[in-house]
Amino acid sequence: MTAAKIARGLRESLPLAEAEIDRAAARGASIVGLTDPAYPALLRQIPDPPAVLYVLGELKPESDDRYPAAIVGSRSCTSYGIEQAERFGSVLGGAGLTIVSGGARGIDSAAHRGALKASGRTIAVLGCGLNHCYPPENQRLFDQIAGGRGAVVSELPMDTPPTSENFPGRNRIISGLSLGVVVIEAARGSGALITAQGAVEDQGREVFAVPGRVDSPASEGTLRLLRSGGAAIAIGPGDVLNALETPARHHFHDTHEARYADPTASPDAHLWEGDPAEAPNGTAPAGADLQSRVLAALDQPRTPDELIVHLGVGAGEVRTAVTMLEIRGTVRRRGNRLERASG
Repeated sequence: MTAAKIARGLRESLPLAEAEIDRAAARGASIVGLTDPAYPALLRQIPDPPAVLYVLGELKPESDDRYPAAIVGSRSCTSYGIEQAERFGSVLGGAGLTIVSGGARGIDSAAHRGALKASGRTIAVLGCGLNHCYPPENQRLFDQIAGGRGAVVSELPMDTPPTSENFPGRNRIISGLSLGVVVIEAARGSGALITAQGAVEDQGREVFAVPGRVDSPASEGTLRLLRSGGAAIAIGPGDVLNALETPARHHFHDTHEARYADPTASPDAHLWEGDPAEAPNGTAPAGADLQSRVLAALDQPRTPDELIVHLGVGAGEVRTAVTMLEIRGTVRRRGNRLERASG
């Protein structure tokens, strides 16, 4: 009897699935499954990863989007919040991190814009299906992101409207995609605080908060988060870059999930925390040798393209090595050139 019900359910669901695939194709969206190589590894590690992601644009979890950081905050924010969200989005995006946010009004949109201004990549996670644009005034922003600057994604079927019950689930995806979450201007009870709580308690992510005015209701939740010890203080983007060095190295070495596991169950999960060149045998991250070669090649300032030619390796490998060195603070950018930070 049960087997018959299952068989009947499968027969009835097949045309519905085919219709959904057609709707995605008509919108120009791809559907990425949990076992697909394009499915972000960080998101796959959370307790309840989405079975599928609908994607406008392109996710590049093994190259351009390998080191994401989320920036979240209130829709009803002040001009200070907008300024800081754009600042953090621009500097972190310019340093090679992909900026993840929720595409909402206020802090989210400012963070996306900051990344785009720095020619960085950004991912907008929506609380509706991709056949809807919410908020409607962000259509141009979403088109810009999907048109080669990142991805607009959702776990929801294409025609799902933007209703309030969708957003808590959306928040876990924002933090799940990211190495760390930066909270800017979250009022008391803000959804950004839910994102931060889930990031720490359920996903083992780093959480940062940018302090705001002590008498501003827009910053009340953020300040409470700092006072409770639920977040590290981030006065500038450099604080985030420095703190994400260790989780980025774990992610590079595919031990990010084990980093937060029970140490008695994963005795070999520890990674060397210092210079990769000085790591004990077997603990240096893959790619440490290329990082050393990049540093050696920067005996004079070079553009990324010049590094690719000089080293004779692929663009993706050079970008990954440079991003790791920027996170460690040993390489910096001046205009379109890279140089040693101590130089």
